Amino acid sequence: MSFNTFGHIFRVTTWGESHGPALGATVDGVPPGVPVSAEDLQTWLDRRKPGQNKYTTQRREPDQVEILSGVFEGQTTGTPVQLMIRNQDQRSKDYSEIADRFRPGHADITYFQKYGLRDYRGGGRSSARETAARVAAGGLARAALAQLLPDLRITGYMVQMGPRKIDRGRFDAAQIEQNPFWCPDAAAAGDWADYLDTLRKDGNSVGAVIEVTASGVPAGLGAPIYAKLDTDLAAAMMSINAVKGVEIGAGMDAATLTGVENADEIFMGNDGKPQMTSNHAGGILGGISSGQDVVVRFAVKPTSSILTPRKTITTSGQPVEIVTKGRHDPCVGIRAVPVGEAMMACTLLDHLLLHRGHVGGNRGHIG
Repeated sequence: MSFNTFGHIFRVTTWGESHGPALGATVDGVPPGVPVSAEDLQTWLDRRKPGQNKYTTQRREPDQVEILSGVFEGQTTGTPVQLMIRNQDQRSKDYSEIADRFRPGHADITYFQKYGLRDYRGGGRSSARETAARVAAGGLARAALAQLLPDLRITGYMVQMGPRKIDRGRFDAAQIEQNPFWCPDAAAAGDWADYLDTLRKDGNSVGAVIEVTASGVPAGLGAPIYAKLDTDLAAAMMSINAVKGVEIGAGMDAATLTGVENADEIFMGNDGKPQMTSNHAGGILGGISSGQDVVVRFAVKPTSSILTPRKTITTSGQPVEIVTKGRHDPCVGIRAVPVGEAMMACTLLDHLLLHRGHVGGNRGHIG
C-alpha cells in the first residue's frame, strides 16, 4: 500500500493496523530545538482515546505514546521523530463472522477489489484507529508552533450530529470541554445525548459535522494554484477516515450568497493591521492566509459497523445478511474532533516552514 505520507516539509508517515501489535508515525522535517516529551504528546492523545464514556467504542486502549528517535535531552534534534503506540485491547475474534463478507458503507469491498485481500480485524488501515498516530504527530506540530507562533490557538468542536445543529446564538467556547461531544452549545449537547442513546440502543449509528478554527494565523501562509493553504487543509481533513465532505469558511453556502453579501469588507484596525467585517472566506484568499481565523468544517459519515442487519455479499459473490459485532463508535465524529485539530496543526506548521523557506517573511506591508 503506497501513499501513507502527507506534508511538504513537515512530513508525516503513519503506519500500523487496528489489530496489529502497534501503530505510529515517522515525522520528518521537525525543526531542531523544540522542547517536547512523550507526556506533552500524551495530553493530546488522551483527548482522542477510546472508552472514555458510553458514547464511544468501549475498546480500552491507553494510547500510550513512545518516542523512539529524534529527541535528545528533551529537545528535537532535527532528525526524524519516530512515534509508536502499542495496541493492547484487540478482540479480533469479534470479526471472525465477517471475514468473508463486506460491510455496507465500509472500505472492506474497495480494499478487496484493489488488493485482492483485506485485514478484516477491525478494518486494518481503514480503521479510525489509524488516527491515533496523526494525533501524536499533531502534538509534535503543536510543540513546534508554540515556539514559532506563540499566539496561535487551534480549537475543534462539533456543530452538528445527524440533522441536529447547534444554535450559534448560544455558542459558548467554555462548554466545549464540559460535555462528551465537544459541543459549544450546552442545550444541543443535552439533546444529542438523548438522541445518541436511542440510536446506540437500537444498534444504529449517526454522522456529524466538526468545525476546526485556528486563530492567530499570520497572513501569507500558502501559495497560489497548487500549494494553496485551503487545498492542503481540505486534503488533510478529507484524508481522515469516514470524512465525506470539507468546507472552508462559508463553504457550500457561499453559492447562495450575492457578491455584496459574500464580500468581507476591509478596513484598518486600531493595531495598524487590515481587518475584515466578516469571514466568509474562512481566513484564506487565493490560497493564502489573510490573518483572519482559518475556519474548516468536515462531515463524518455514520459508523459502518452496526448491529442492525444489512444485506451484502460474500467474497465469492453470494448474497447474505450481515450484523457487525464488537465495539464501535455510535458517532465516530465525537473522536474526530482531536483528529481534525491535529491535521490543522500539521498543515499550518508545514505551510509556515514552506513560507519561511520561500519568502522568509511577508514582503508586502500595508499602511
